[in-house]
Amino acid sequence: MPKYVIEREIPGAGSLSRTELQEISRVSRSVLRDMGTQVQWLESFVTDDKVYCVYIASNEQLLIEHANRGGFPANRVSEVKRMIDPTTAE
Repeated sequence: MPKYVIEREIPGAGSLSRTELQEISRVSRSVLRDMGTQVQWLESFVTDDKVYCVYIASNEQLLIEHANRGGFPANRVSEVKRMIDPTTAE
């Protein structure tokens, strides 16, 4: 399945408490359970005003549906075309 990065604009995201982040995670996981196996959340990175989430999904529309059902933004969804890391230079 394709891998995607979702950019979520959430003002003050970096100041969210552990409890708030846990609740957001619970909502996301609940929606994912209801959606079945075509979408998988891998990890997310929280910055000052954005959250970048990495997902595997059959298609982009499923990620939009997940965001709508969960009540969180999906300002930009980008399919990962390739991955590189320090070993790419070797």
